[in-house]
Amino acid sequence: MFFDRDQLRLIAWTLPVLLCAANPANAQVFDPTSFTLDNGLQVVVIENHRAPIVSHMIWYKVGGADAPPGKSGLPHFLEHLMFKGTKTRAPREFSDLVAKNGGHENAFTGIDHTGYWQSIAADRLELMMELEADRMENLVLTDAAVEAERQVVMQERYQRTESEPKNLLAEQVLSATWSNHPYRVPIVGYEHEIKGLTTLDAMAFYSLWYAPNNAVLVISGDVAPDEVRRMAERTYGKIARRDLPPRLRPAEPKQHAPRYVELRDPRVKQASWSRRYIAPSYTGGESQHAYPLEVLSELLGGGSTGRLYRALSVEQGIAASAGAWYSPGSLDQTTFGIWFAPRSGESLDTIEASMEAEIERLLVDGVTEDEVERAKTRMIDSAVFARDSLRAGARAFGGALANGRTVDDVEAWPNRIGEVTMEQINEAAQAIFRTNYSTTSVLLPVELEVEGAG
Repeated sequence: MFFDRDQLRLIAWTLPVLLCAANPANAQVFDPTSFTLDNGLQVVVIENHRAPIVSHMIWYKVGGADAPPGKSGLPHFLEHLMFKGTKTRAPREFSDLVAKNGGHENAFTGIDHTGYWQSIAADRLELMMELEADRMENLVLTDAAVEAERQVVMQERYQRTESEPKNLLAEQVLSATWSNHPYRVPIVGYEHEIKGLTTLDAMAFYSLWYAPNNAVLVISGDVAPDEVRRMAERTYGKIARRDLPPRLRPAEPKQHAPRYVELRDPRVKQASWSRRYIAPSYTGGESQHAYPLEVLSELLGGGSTGRLYRALSVEQGIAASAGAWYSPGSLDQTTFGIWFAPRSGESLDTIEASMEAEIERLLVDGVTEDEVERAKTRMIDSAVFARDSLRAGARAFGGALANGRTVDDVEAWPNRIGEVTMEQINEAAQAIFRTNYSTTSVLLPVELEVEGAG
């Protein structure tokens, strides 16, 4: 399984919002316990005693953007191969044991990290730790197993990308948005490069990155931190730390011109338009703008209350929907996006001009104190039962710690959003809405023409 950019945006937006469920004046949201084993494995424990179940998640600090040149999709391919057996476990034995013990499992590859999780009865936690620790150091692959899984991954690419025009367009947009950074490469990989991945490639990548000192373990549920520590030391603690290679991330050069990407496909029923701007994240670029940009994203794109929907859909009646997105959780820079879907019979050029006018109004007039406060209140009020969800906390901490942030960063999110000012939002808007750092994408039915496209 891999996360495409739409899924990553949803996760990156949803998790911080979930964290607001606690009183924003109190930075302790999940109030976790955190410790690090002698071998470098960082462990986070979130107590939740509402039911005798537990979520066990291991996050590796390596993802789709870390694929070697010419081997796109290798991190995602390895994620699939991690279920193929170890020195002590037969292929599929891992999954069979999880199922026999009443648990559920899955795995995912993101652009910056890879994760594996199980949800199971709390008294089966140590078994999950034993299984996951085993495949952290004892993976065994055969050429036959690798070839069989290659067909699975190829089928996943066909179903998720080749058969979906919006995902085909998204892949082209990524390559246009990023001139040099590996975020331009799809997580699932290019078809011709997936076909060339070998058993040796997978084992070499595994040996480089799958180590306790390159991982974060998050346990959420009906557990006691002291007991988790003892179980972690008995299982993961036996694995030796390893020397890690540098994480090579080429910097994005200065960009001198806007990009335009258009895809026409007979399978498209509804045209759509979007524009993304390269923007800072929590840990990449001018990160002081990250929290203000989160509030700006809500202010512009917060459903029916957002500026863009009100202007284009309600007041002018030319768009069926409109909004904005922003996902600040990337290790490096990210994107801030705006979008609309046209109302039937409306010209894309007309709506695009109206969208640009709204952004220009924002840059000239700025935002107001009132709408900033309302946006922040909506972000807080939209949080629902964060502490009741086992995996919400696990995902929040795992994603943050795997991408260079801290437990305190996650816990302090409500306070930091609450401290965002009108002036900071106006400054952040000026910093990111730069035409030369934008990519516009248009998805069209074959028969629809765009006036003056490009």
